[in-house]
Amino acid sequence: MRTSSSRRGRRTAFTAVAAAVAVATGAALLTGCGGDDGDDAAAAGTEKITLRIGTFGSFGYDNATGAKLYAEYEKTHPNITIEESNVADGQKYWDTLKLRLSRDSGLADIQALEVGYIAEATGPAMAGKWADLATSGGADLGAFLDWKVKQATTADGKVIGLGTDIGPMAICYNKDLFAKAGLPTDRTEVAKLWAGDWAKFLQAGETYKKSAPEGTSFHDSASGLFNAVVSSEPVQYANAKGELDYENSPGVKKAWDTAVAAAKGELTAKLRQFDEKGTWNAAFKNAKFATVACPSWMTGIIKEQAGAENQGKWDIAAPPVAGNWGGSFLAVPKSGKHAKEAAELAAWLTAPAQHAKVFGVNGNIPSTKDTLTSPAVQDAKLAYFGDTPVGRIYSQAAAGITPAPISRWDGQVKTFLTDNGILDIEQRGTDPAKAWENVRKLVNDKIDK
Repeated sequence: MRTSSSRRGRRTAFTAVAAAVAVATGAALLTGCGGDDGDDAAAAGTEKITLRIGTFGSFGYDNATGAKLYAEYEKTHPNITIEESNVADGQKYWDTLKLRLSRDSGLADIQALEVGYIAEATGPAMAGKWADLATSGGADLGAFLDWKVKQATTADGKVIGLGTDIGPMAICYNKDLFAKAGLPTDRTEVAKLWAGDWAKFLQAGETYKKSAPEGTSFHDSASGLFNAVVSSEPVQYANAKGELDYENSPGVKKAWDTAVAAAKGELTAKLRQFDEKGTWNAAFKNAKFATVACPSWMTGIIKEQAGAENQGKWDIAAPPVAGNWGGSFLAVPKSGKHAKEAAELAAWLTAPAQHAKVFGVNGNIPSTKDTLTSPAVQDAKLAYFGDTPVGRIYSQAAAGITPAPISRWDGQVKTFLTDNGILDIEQRGTDPAKAWENVRKLVNDKIDK
């Protein structure tokens, strides 16, 4: 799951299984732990308790637009009531979660963690705050992708998070706008435009720009492009030792240069993804841009925001380079009153059977091996995208993922680079050298490396 990453809905059917991702917004960032008294009753499984889950974006568990997993679990555990508190802005969610962790107060029984912050969550300052899900809850760690488990493992071997989804990437494009601009619309031919090189993607943008329908742009945002490019690089914000080293990263340099070129070349609609005013969302409905970097969770956003009037107009093509943008975990704070029950619920929600159900209604690509390679995923299509082999495109992209080293500051540095660097260039015309220096100052001022 991606947050303001973040990435998010109504239900949409795959023709084999269903898929969609939606932004479910909530009033509270996180919710406090709580429950009734009665430890003996809890041990016997008869105490009436409420388990609270703090999430961002759309995890697909809820009873309204998701896979109704909460209702299913409550049916087999009549003493348990599940409440989810959800927000769209992942950075705000994380900032609030860190504060509450430092106080051991106000935490939910289960807290979702985005991959950009997992290294900080497993680091020395926070590692002791979480339950070890390798020894509690009954999760089958062998069912998950090995690298997904490794990301959530502390230096002393504790597993503090169970994988929910991953974010294999593609490019989603508006076929109507491509046709009007004289570009091919067949997804195979479209993929050939930029195969193997993000520079070719910009070249396709220049071609689009020459005959672009009035009031439209090739790409939605330079920040989104930055995230897409850096997500496809083997070296991102950290070096091989897991130390923050974004200034020397070839991946960050390539992503920055590519995003700056797109902004300076006026290839983007100059939008901030997931902005609170809803301008980015409205641009989908009004067909203001022709392409968007498209991790698997983005498909539901397109369906939800572009709306029924644009169904059949969007398609999905392979990206220039395979990458992974997003992916999350469920973690259990040790200080929770019902940590045992919370660990059991987290293990159940992230088991392969539940991964398949979430994929079926929400489109989140599973992080469990057998689910990822199952026919239900491989052969899936998304009705909103017509006959597009959605499952095959994303499962092939997932097979090409080579996880990059991560540092505890990746999420925050990414926010500085996009929201305070690229966006300033794109929307305010800030000189790229000045924007980079501004990012450096923010990192130096805000991050204690």
